[in-house]
Amino acid sequence: MTEPRIHPALREVVERLAQIERGAGSDGEAAAADWLFERFKQAGCDTEVEPAQFYDGYHRPIGTLTAVAALGGLLATRRHGRLLGGLLAAAAGVLIADDVSNATRIFRKLSGKPRRTQNVVAVSGDPKAQRTLVILAHHDAAPGGIVFDDTVQAWLGQTFPGILERMDTSFPLWWLVLAGPALIAIGAATKRRGLTLVGTAASTLSTAAMADVGRSPIVPGANDNLTACAIEVALAEVLRANPLQGLRVLLVSCGAEEVIQGGIYSFAERHFPELDRERTWFLGLETLGSPILAMVEGEGPVVMEDYPDVRFRDLVAQAAADQRIPLRRGMRARNSTDATIPSHAGYPTATLVSFDRNKALSNYHQLSDVPENIDYGTVAQALQVTEAVARELATHPWL
Repeated sequence: MTEPRIHPALREVVERLAQIERGAGSDGEAAAADWLFERFKQAGCDTEVEPAQFYDGYHRPIGTLTAVAALGGLLATRRHGRLLGGLLAAAAGVLIADDVSNATRIFRKLSGKPRRTQNVVAVSGDPKAQRTLVILAHHDAAPGGIVFDDTVQAWLGQTFPGILERMDTSFPLWWLVLAGPALIAIGAATKRRGLTLVGTAASTLSTAAMADVGRSPIVPGANDNLTACAIEVALAEVLRANPLQGLRVLLVSCGAEEVIQGGIYSFAERHFPELDRERTWFLGLETLGSPILAMVEGEGPVVMEDYPDVRFRDLVAQAAADQRIPLRRGMRARNSTDATIPSHAGYPTATLVSFDRNKALSNYHQLSDVPENIDYGTVAQALQVTEAVARELATHPWL
């Protein structure tokens, strides 16, 4: 493997935007969008900051629902409250699953008002081409929380390296949240008080975890996800210096991704009607500053769903191979990214990601997610693969 060249824009974007606190819907997030707008314009792109809206999440609606489940559990421990408590917990569990799976999300829509965010959309490549590659990033940053401490995963990697190496699907954290309401409902239905108490304790712990996330500071978000924004800006400059024909490239940075998808919904509403599924591909870029580059091929907080059209994922893998860049295949995420929205809509989708030797996203949702902890070699590899994918799509209209 040849050592990739570190494009100057990679460090520039990460170091500049990491100085701004960029919580979803905040003034800082809007300032980051405005900075990206100007930077894309400097790179020769036709660029727009598009207004978007989102419903607040995830800790507030999910925390409310886990609290309702815990209340249902307390009711269910009493003989006359068993039915009501079980129903409350079951309903809370269904609404949690609905929310984290990007389904109807009825609870967050009924319990909160829409807030404003913004998406930055830059056009590069061949603007008149009928075929389009959409590259997805996000410029907001997440709050921290004790739940994101990776000590246990690091211990597992050091103690049981063979087992962890064979695991290509991330741990289903949301299953733990759903376990509380499920145990309460089952315990109430079967009159097993002990099961109900276990579920109540689990839902109480989930509520405390969500409260902790809600009170935690916004992290710098250098890896998650300024590395992706940096790749988009660098790619715009690369394509200006060495243009390609036959493929339009949309460089999209969404707002409010960290609420479990926010601004991407407004992008979908505005742009999906004009994007032909037969001539459009989505490549997500997520947390690309860890040492090992990989491709996510499916997502599912509750039920795993592979992205449509394995041919596109094969193309991404072949593009990496052609560049002599190692790319780990077969990874599947139990959290969701903005790529899940085009995937649900039927577009060929893939996501580039990176992790460390313990298969953890480096400094994920931690205050240590700063530019100094970025592996820029991996970021440069991801840029190289992304450019190769674009050029492959431009020259092979048969896909």
